[in-house]
This record gives sequence, structure tokens and C-alpha cells, in this order.
Amino acid sequence: MTARYPYYLLADSPEGERKEAEITGTIPVAAVSDRRPAVDRRSTLQEDVAPSFRAAHAGLKPGATTDDIKKGFVYRRVPHVTLKSIANNEEIDGIHAKWQEKLEPLRTELNKALKKSWQEWEIPREAESAWPEKAKKLHAEGWKVTRERQKEIDESIARHADTELLYDQPYEDAKRVRVAGPFTVESLSPHRALSTDDDRPASESEARREPAAGQFETMILENMKKAGVQNTVKNERLTFDRLEPYPGTWLHAAGEYKEKGGKPRRVAVSIGPEHGTVGPEQVKEAAKEAVQGIGFDTLIVCGFYFDPHVSEEAKRYGKLTVLTARMNYDLTMGDELLKKTGAGNLFVLYGEPDIEIRHVGAHRDAPLQVVINGVDVYDPTTGQVRSHSTDDIAAWFIDTNYNGESFFVRHAYFTGAGDPYEKLKRALRAEIDEAAWSALYSTVSRPFDPPKTGKIAVKVINHYGDEVLKVYPVARK
Repeated sequence: MTARYPYYLLADSPEGERKEAEITGTIPVAAVSDRRPAVDRRSTLQEDVAPSFRAAHAGLKPGATTDDIKKGFVYRRVPHVTLKSIANNEEIDGIHAKWQEKLEPLRTELNKALKKSWQEWEIPREAESAWPEKAKKLHAEGWKVTRERQKEIDESIARHADTELLYDQPYEDAKRVRVAGPFTVESLSPHRALSTDDDRPASESEARREPAAGQFETMILENMKKAGVQNTVKNERLTFDRLEPYPGTWLHAAGEYKEKGGKPRRVAVSIGPEHGTVGPEQVKEAAKEAVQGIGFDTLIVCGFYFDPHVSEEAKRYGKLTVLTARMNYDLTMGDELLKKTGAGNLFVLYGEPDIEIRHVGAHRDAPLQVVINGVDVYDPTTGQVRSHSTDDIAAWFIDTNYNGESFFVRHAYFTGAGDPYEKLKRALRAEIDEAAWSALYSTVSRPFDPPKTGKIAVKVINHYGDEVLKVYPVARK
């Protein structure tokens, strides 16, 4: 949001048309002027063409451009000269005839001064020292005119030749500054990778899949045992005294850890898919399995990505503490690369938003307003939940009429430590409407009408990209 980008000339703009005409030396399309009749498509800019000439064909009026980015930019180009393009260039004959009217008298005078009968191609490049001064001047003038003629012919050849557009080099407009346009921030969880074993026998496909799954789970457990699980606060890390594979359906490991007071806690681990998203179903089934028999005190559900509704499912199991730990994608790099990046932040817990909902007004249908106070963070070393400031929040969104199925961003706000718009002010080198920015950079939402569904949803994203969604029932006042 605070970056500055180059502004490229649009082909479908007055500036782009002028630049295109400057490059090609032609009017791009048939045009109509207030001062003279229609001009041919290949009319050169050397003629007195009215500046107001614009596209007149296809119903377009002069100057009728729409700034349509789909029509591309004005690109730098290089000529692609072929013998065919030279042979078909009728302009060369006209240029040659024009300059020949100047060259022929010079040749005649030079032959007369030297008592020669040279043709144009027989005139030497260099004048001899013994020539009279008049002959030397005529010789120099003749070659000067010849070079100017060749330059104009070369320009005509390049202008009429086929060109290769350099699509990676559009022309920039240095007078304009481009910044990020309006946008919303969403998350799209990846789908499971499609299997390539569809044509194999079922037994063979299953045999090929099992070792890979086992290797993935083993790798995750080995790294979890070494790195532990932490929240966003330094030195608050859950360290395992023991962590071993567990022969469960949804549970993959079981172990123990001690809280700061020395109290032992039994923990179960459920690992999400390698190429997929952890959904509420996995949390529910793993929690049901974790409370059977003697049961566990804590369940840690690990995944690279989580369905937004997982946070709601993780709060429904009484004394069982259900934690969701986001796995760092560095785990997929392998042991050699992982050794270089370190084991920090491989498994991170993220809390839930601390939200206050209030009515703005005294009447029954008074608008609502949401205030975000921070994030409730779970300390795995003590088992306590405490509130943190909004510094850990990068962005937060509100669906003011949540239907229970999909989250639709209706309000978007940004927060965190520091002023993120200070860089934007410096990049634009202009004054910023403080009121407009403060409406976005805020921990207090704009008022909105009570939801018809009776529920709102708040999604919070931290600086690591982790997100949590919480649903709040809202009653009319």
C-alpha cells in the first residue's frame, strides 16, 4: 500500500495516441479535423496535421478515448527490416527524387571544375589535395547532401518496416505517480493436489501413498519435538518432554509437557494434510478422539492452512484445550535447507480477537459499532489467556451480515504499531487527507445497521499472515 509504482502510457489515451504518433511518424487511424478533410492513415507528421485529430471511424469522435487498460500500453519497439518492406516502400522513390534535384547540379559543377564526366557512383569519397578549392567545396557539399538523403531514406525504411514490440518496456509518464488502487484482502486456501494414480490398481496406489504420508508425519513430529510450539511472544514456547507417534485415526502423536509451575500436561497432536486445508471436521473428530478414555489435557491441531471456521470449532470441548498451530512452509524445504533457516517460528499459535460490540444510539434499531482491543493470546507455558494490544494485528475485517457459510468483507481496517501511511505520504510527496486515512487506520469501525441474520463475523490477520475468524450473535437493543 505504501509503495510507489511507475505510471505507463495507456494506448487508449490522448497521451498514448500522441506518443504512438511520435514514434511511428503517422496518424494512427483515419481522423477528421475542423480545418481540413479526412487525412489518409499513413499521413506523416511532417504535414500540418491539426492537433485535435482523433479517431473518427467506428463512431468515435475526435479525442474519444476511454483509458481502457485492456488495450495495453505504448511500448518501445525495434524495426524488423526485410527486403520486402524496402521494395514495397514507395516513399523511398519520392525522397530520392527530392534530394536528386540538389545533388545533380553539384555533380555537374564538380565535373566542370575537374573536367571529368563522373556518374554519381564514380565520385571518390575523399578529395585529392591537388584539386582546386572550388572543387573541394563542391565535393564536400555533395557528400553532405548524400548523407542527409541516406538518413531520410533510413528513417523511412525503419518507419515503414515491421516492428517488434518490447512488451517489457512500456513508456512511462514521469509526471504521474501510481499507487495501489482500491482492493480488499482475502485468503484463498489451497485445494488438495489431484492424484496422478487414478489409472493404477487400488492396491498399488495405496502402497505408493502410505510411505509418503508416513514420512511427512515423521518429519513434522521430529521438528515439533525440537522446535516446540510458541505464540507470537518471544520466550513463550511449549517444550515437549516427550512426543511419540500415536496409533489413532485422527491423532498422530501423544506426549507430555510441563507448565511453568511444573504441572505435567498430556498433549495430543493432529497433523493436517500436506497439500490441503485443515477444516472444522478434522478438529471435531480429533477432539472427540482426544477426550475418550483417560483423555488428554491439550489437543494441538497443526496445519499449513486453516479453514476460517476452525476457530469456532476449537472452542466446543469443555476441559480439553484445543489449540491450532500454523506450520511454517519452510518445513517443506527439507532438512538441509531448514538447518540454514533455523527452527524458529515453525509452529505458531494465534489467539482470538478481543472484541467489543456497542450500540450507537438509544433506539431499538440503533447502529452497531465494533471496537477491537487486541488479541487474546494463549500462553502455552502457563495455560493462561491474556489480552495483547493491537500491535500484533495487521488488518481486520467485518462481515456485518454473516450468513454462517461465507465471509464477505464489508468493512476493512488496518492497524499495528507505527503509521503505515507515513511512507505513502513521502512517496506521493503530497498532503494526505488525514480524515480519509484515519477511517481506514482505526481500531473502531464505522457504524453499521444491525444484521438481518442476527450475526456478524470478525476476521483478524496478524503480521505472519495467520488469520482467525470469530462469529458474534447480535441482538437488537
